[in-house]
Amino acid sequence: MRSDPITNRPEGIGAAYLVVTLGYWAFMLTDGALRMLVLLHFHELGFHPIQLAYLFLGYELMGVLTNLGAGWLAARFGLTRTLYAGLALQIGALLALSMLDETWSVAASVAFVMVVQGLSGIAKDLTKMSAKSSVKLLVPKDQSGALFRWVAVLTGSKNAVKGLGFLLGAGLLAWFGFEVSVLAMAAVLSAVLLLSAASMPQGLPGGRAGVPFRDVFSKDPAINWLSAARVFLFGARDVWFVVGIPIYFHSVFSDGSPEQSRIAFFLVGGFMALWIIGYGAVQALAPQVLKAKGKPVAEIVRLAVLWVALLASIPAVLAIAAALSDGPSDTLTAILIAGLLLFGVVFAVNSSAHSYLILAFAKGERVSMDVGFYYMSNAVGRLLGTLLSGVSYQIGGLPLCLGTAAAMAGLSWIMARRLTALEHPEG
Repeated sequence: MRSDPITNRPEGIGAAYLVVTLGYWAFMLTDGALRMLVLLHFHELGFHPIQLAYLFLGYELMGVLTNLGAGWLAARFGLTRTLYAGLALQIGALLALSMLDETWSVAASVAFVMVVQGLSGIAKDLTKMSAKSSVKLLVPKDQSGALFRWVAVLTGSKNAVKGLGFLLGAGLLAWFGFEVSVLAMAAVLSAVLLLSAASMPQGLPGGRAGVPFRDVFSKDPAINWLSAARVFLFGARDVWFVVGIPIYFHSVFSDGSPEQSRIAFFLVGGFMALWIIGYGAVQALAPQVLKAKGKPVAEIVRLAVLWVALLASIPAVLAIAAALSDGPSDTLTAILIAGLLLFGVVFAVNSSAHSYLILAFAKGERVSMDVGFYYMSNAVGRLLGTLLSGVSYQIGGLPLCLGTAAAMAGLSWIMARRLTALEHPEG
């Protein structure tokens, strides 16, 4: 493979990165839509919070396992093949969900959706790892500021697209129903896969034979502590995001009638979409928020620690407000919306800083494996948060759900502080 002597990058990788990113956006649009479709459809069928959480456990569990092996697969077979595999698996998952029969028992429905969502979880993390690893290869080694900007733009735009997917999913369910919606998304994603395969230029590195699987485990303490902080950072979000808040808002906005339930779908989907889109916009602006240009890696570490401390305080305050409330009310709903939007701003800055730090810490020759290991931790946090979301909401309602989020953010702060004692590259 030839290289550009000025940038020391493989020739054609810019165009390859663009195709990967467009495929990633298309995938995340369907990913967000599918999550909202499944959650609201089965809530309408009468599933309890813990049963709703179970529907997503397969997705998150397979995300853990996939990220553990995705970096090795990319190193062994190449980033292009992992992208295509991710898109193809998502198409298969959507087609499988179209066969769901509402006459099945609750146990059969939960088991079927868990398995199919597991395929979707594998698909998401293969696709995500392909896109994120490409950034490290695109940016010259001596331009850490540019690396932070590229990571922030990719991650922020991805989440904005996923947010649109939440709104799309709620709208599709309200107007076309579950089966037609998933079939339509499968058709669109099939077209994206064919276009990606037809237009992908040369540039992304191919696989390397003889890469041992044991290399997926990082021996770098900075990567390990950052990954541990990531577990609890994403657990702190998903513990309220997956089940608790959507179900609470649906109960507030709907009186149980079919017409009001349809309106509630749009309101819940609209809030979740607004949250994700705003989160993505702030992620893209994180380098400016942190004034990261010219700052050494150690300073970004220090800022990440400060911002996660702030993050922990927000759900703690909201948990107290919910506990002191006599029940659902307009005042409590307004406080929750404002507080969770603020949580999204602070969380986005934290997440973007983490995404930069993993690429700053990752070694060039094993970037896909370091990134895969880190996103395995991300998936562990989502799995833990998903399970606790249903359990905490069913046991203790909104106060326990938000209190658990505060505790998990506090644990992320403890893990992130360990990074401050380590030596870091200058960038």
